[in-house]
Amino acid sequence: MREDEGDAGGSAGGLASVGSPMLEVCPKAEAAKLLPFLALGVRADLQAAAVQHVLALTGSGPGRTLLAGQAALLRALVELAVAPAPAPARDAARALVNLAADPGLHEPLLAAEPGLPARLLGCALDPQWPWAEEAAAVLANLSREPEPCAALMAALAAAEPGEPGLERLVRALCTPGYNARAPLHYLGPMLSNLSQRPATRAFLLDPDRCVVQRLLPLTQYPDSSVRRGGVVGTLRNCCFDHRHHEWLLGPEVDILPFLLLPLAGPEDFSEEELERLPVDLQYLPQDKQRDPDADIRKMLIEAIMLLTATAPGRKQVRDQGAYLILRELHNWEPEPDVRSACEKLIQVLIGDEPEHGMENLLEVQVPEDIERQLQQQDCQKQERLEPAQRSRGPRDANRGSRTHPKP
Repeated sequence: MREDEGDAGGSAGGLASVGSPMLEVCPKAEAAKLLPFLALGVRADLQAAAVQHVLALTGSGPGRTLLAGQAALLRALVELAVAPAPAPARDAARALVNLAADPGLHEPLLAAEPGLPARLLGCALDPQWPWAEEAAAVLANLSREPEPCAALMAALAAAEPGEPGLERLVRALCTPGYNARAPLHYLGPMLSNLSQRPATRAFLLDPDRCVVQRLLPLTQYPDSSVRRGGVVGTLRNCCFDHRHHEWLLGPEVDILPFLLLPLAGPEDFSEEELERLPVDLQYLPQDKQRDPDADIRKMLIEAIMLLTATAPGRKQVRDQGAYLILRELHNWEPEPDVRSACEKLIQVLIGDEPEHGMENLLEVQVPEDIERQLQQQDCQKQERLEPAQRSRGPRDANRGSRTHPKP
């Protein structure tokens, strides 16, 4: 995600407006001139004008590259982003969102202010902080890369002696109105990125904490695809741990209906077919809509695919009528890559069981030559899909990472 470029406004106190001859002639010198006006205690209108200049610079690649070499300016920006009114904290945080959206700027950001994850985490989880959403968006962008993600994990571990930081994060994400002044949707992709790490998954999958069960209703969250996608990405990452599949599919969690419901439409099933479906998937209303976000639909399919890695998992998924929902989804699905993922899952469900010793699909060792052939086929298929994908426009840069969790 990048914030929209705001109007930088007119010049104030000797500050040249964005695009002025002074900035074009010597942008590095002009950026350095902004630094005194970003200090805490400077007159509010001058401070606000300087931050708007910085925000405008973060809206372009050359501007971000320029700021990456200004460590003192980056530190000043962080100070303003966590400062109380009348400091222009929101615009400062929006500038950090744009900077953090560029992975190449993570290193200079953390070098300028090593405590950045911890400071922004305090703002994001503060129920009274008005710009908590912006703070969460910065952290969602930063946590896409390993080093800042590890720094954020360390900040969470040190957050509260009495309450684990991850528990506080989940509570903020799952509690309606946790912050009356900020929606906190970007806590979803932040948690999705964190769930790539084994320690986070161990926390989420602890049967005594009841964390996954609190996340499940958010797969149907109607007000934000950002929050919904972050939660689905988190659940998908949790499904990589096949040791927990029996628990996830069992009555304590019962994850499958929550993964299937967003994929279900208003189709009519026969009475015999309805009996095979979980109660929550029976007699759906005629106005039932599938999740409108293709990326989320694909992640839901991938999560179910992971749950079919073992023979007991495949049996449980079959027994709950998943094929019926996927069959109708396949007939409806307009996106080629999502349709392809659906086909692969259907083949697993209706195909023959693997031979003895290969029942766990996550542990099967594929010969290198076969793996290369499969990768080549996937690349060729992706090339055929690209024209359709390009027509959809840019992807949300703050969506949780799609990379596999670390073992």
